[in-house]
Amino acid sequence: MPKTQLFIIKQLIYTLLCLFIISACAQHVEEKAPAVFYPQPPEQPRLQFLTTLSSEEDTGSKQTGLENFLLGPNVSFATIGRPYDVSSSPGNIYITDREINKILIFDLAAKSFKKLDDKGLGTLRTPAGIWVSRDNVKYVADMNRQQIVVFDAKNNFVRAYGNKELFEKPVDVAVHENRIFVCDIKKNQIVVLDKDSGEPLLYIGKGGSAEGQLYKPTHITVDDQGNLFVNDAFNFRVQQFDPEGKFVRVFGFHGDHVGGMARPKGLDIDREGHLYSVDAASEYAQIFDEKARMLLFFGGPGVGPGNMYLPAGVHIDYDNIEFFNKFADKYFKLKYLIYVCNLSGPNKINVYGFGDWTGK
Repeated sequence: MPKTQLFIIKQLIYTLLCLFIISACAQHVEEKAPAVFYPQPPEQPRLQFLTTLSSEEDTGSKQTGLENFLLGPNVSFATIGRPYDVSSSPGNIYITDREINKILIFDLAAKSFKKLDDKGLGTLRTPAGIWVSRDNVKYVADMNRQQIVVFDAKNNFVRAYGNKELFEKPVDVAVHENRIFVCDIKKNQIVVLDKDSGEPLLYIGKGGSAEGQLYKPTHITVDDQGNLFVNDAFNFRVQQFDPEGKFVRVFGFHGDHVGGMARPKGLDIDREGHLYSVDAASEYAQIFDEKARMLLFFGGPGVGPGNMYLPAGVHIDYDNIEFFNKFADKYFKLKYLIYVCNLSGPNKINVYGFGDWTGK
């Protein structure tokens, strides 16, 4: 090889190495944004906005300096489209994406982001609500299949419950012990199945506006005692039923002020019996106590830290605090996490922490 060509190649390698070293060593210093608390100071904070999850960049994995040089900084290879519902297990967050009709998985421990590999008999068509049990089994309400599709702890298809005779449009699912609760928005009804046989055990609700009746229910959850909570969307309220399907109480009312509901969506219950309910019209979440008294609201419309943009699902997570402690104020001790799905806007999954203020 001529000396001139060899010299040019050496210079090119040297230049690339220098650029790689500079890229690897460079640090992008960002000014830390002030913490967002609810309620706002000077009241004692009970809830803090922590961060958002919108793409694989938010897993915490970082590109190497060479990848930054070759691909450019902050390159994202996978993003969330239209998150409708969210659930979790230790080390994982599961999201129903209505844009691609897939289940997305944030593996917090491995710092990875992937799709659940549904195929064959387990192929999803139009997944909506998702429930992940304590043994990491996933139950997915599929509106187009008119079934509840189940995947095991290793994300393999297990079985499907129901058919077009039993369900018209199942939009959400919840599980307690040996019972599977299915929310059917077209039948204005909750169908309770036996987990082993798949046979219906109980039918809760029918079309109407009286206590115990439902009109276009969209989301459900159950507490540790088996009490059922239903987002009775077109009646602008949440209804509670006991484990045998008897009406207990109503949360909320039709209105656009504190405690009211205009377009209620997702809901969940914490271990102390507090109900979390999000509203896609006001773009706030509200917390009610066990007697249906409104305690706190958070969020608000917009795209800033803590804001919501067409919120849908909400989920409470006690298992993954360790992965989000770094976002909490040093004087704020987290007790559990709250995830809220935003169907629109740049921030797809808002992560909040409920806890205790330990500072002055």
